[in-house]
Amino acid sequence: MLDYATVRFLGAAGTVTGSKFLLEAFGKNILIDCGMFQGIKDLRERNWNNLPITVENIDIVLLTHGHLDHVGYLPRLVQQGFKGKIIGTAPTLAIAEIILKDSAKIHEESAEKANKEQFSKHHPALPFYTVKDAEKTILQFQVEIPGKWILFTQDISYRFQYNGHIIGATFIELDIHGKRFVFSGDIGRTDDYLLNDPKKPEWADFLFIESTYGNKLHPKEDVEAILADIINQTIHKRGNLIIPSFAVERLQTLMYMLWKLYKENKIPNIPIFVDSPMGNNVLEVFNRFPKWHKLSPSDFNAMCNHVNIIQSYKETWQTIDDKRSKIVIAGSGMVTGGRVLTYLQQLIDVSSTTVLLVGYQAEGTRGRQLLEGAHEIKFFGKYYPVKATIKNIDSLSAHADQNDLINWMRGIKNVPEKVYLIHGEPTALDAFRVKIKDTFNWNATIPKLLDVEKNSL
Repeated sequence: MLDYATVRFLGAAGTVTGSKFLLEAFGKNILIDCGMFQGIKDLRERNWNNLPITVENIDIVLLTHGHLDHVGYLPRLVQQGFKGKIIGTAPTLAIAEIILKDSAKIHEESAEKANKEQFSKHHPALPFYTVKDAEKTILQFQVEIPGKWILFTQDISYRFQYNGHIIGATFIELDIHGKRFVFSGDIGRTDDYLLNDPKKPEWADFLFIESTYGNKLHPKEDVEAILADIINQTIHKRGNLIIPSFAVERLQTLMYMLWKLYKENKIPNIPIFVDSPMGNNVLEVFNRFPKWHKLSPSDFNAMCNHVNIIQSYKETWQTIDDKRSKIVIAGSGMVTGGRVLTYLQQLIDVSSTTVLLVGYQAEGTRGRQLLEGAHEIKFFGKYYPVKATIKNIDSLSAHADQNDLINWMRGIKNVPEKVYLIHGEPTALDAFRVKIKDTFNWNATIPKLLDVEKNSL
């Protein structure tokens, strides 16, 4: 019998995206998350490589939550021979289904557009996976409830624990032969508009913790006042406010805030358009799982009725042609794809336009380029000058900041044997390592992509 468990860092090591961790113990192989890489070209190209493991040997996949960088590689995993169950909470799997189908549709449309307009180096350009691949993958989904230990084998049990961040999100605890492995997933914030505070682990022999904001504190700012000011400036300029938004959580939070600002007479009744087919589907998940969020049915309905939900691409163009000052919330949050590209292609070179970034912008994304002051930006093979005003509200992020992360760890009663810092860029990882040492006197390790670590049982 082996007296150790092996962890392979197949993603989110030295970078924020592509979460995948293969845990091998007692002849079983458990994959924690199965996300796509996003951002810089070198990372994106890794998505096209088969995993450097025997995929057929993976027994189960456990999902912390439904974001693309945690679930987006699942159809490729199935293509490579995975036949086991993909397990998560009911809202996580509902979100994952929406995201995989939407992602597949975008892959198919992008490949078709690239072939038609011949701006791809690949002939023909192929979709990363198809809607059919996504649908096949979804057949392997299995729901588990949070807070309950699930016996997988005689030596291995696991449990999902509420974690804020987005609807359905959890951290995952595994008990393996008396040792506890804790995978943080993405940790949410306290006092969130829509979600309850994250639970905290009480014991961790081996801790795998996200470090997205390991070097930062969210600004102590009046987000509602800043948002109201940006909206009123937009109206004064007779311009458009374009908000690239993550379809899950951020979009719903923005809808809630805009409804609240209007209700409190802090902004006029400016037209608000929500152009995110995926975001519309996520609203239905909020409707289906009311115990997973704070919104009352009456507030939820009022919030939805306050905005114009765009149903078709034809309506997208009608909205662009609408001469009124307006707010458009459209996917995607890092400006990597989705409907927001159509708006920015038409409006980013107009000086009365304001683009508001409201979340983490990964290295190599268009969102990061805009944040860093790019004078031009490339869409569909062409460059467009950036004449729009670029604004950013960092404190709207759904990720815990350094203080939140440290407070989340304070619930741990023991001294972990090993702490692994994952899901962060190099500067954030190193700053967080130092902070953990200063706060707890724990030594933290920063694994590299494809590292293999043995943990004694």
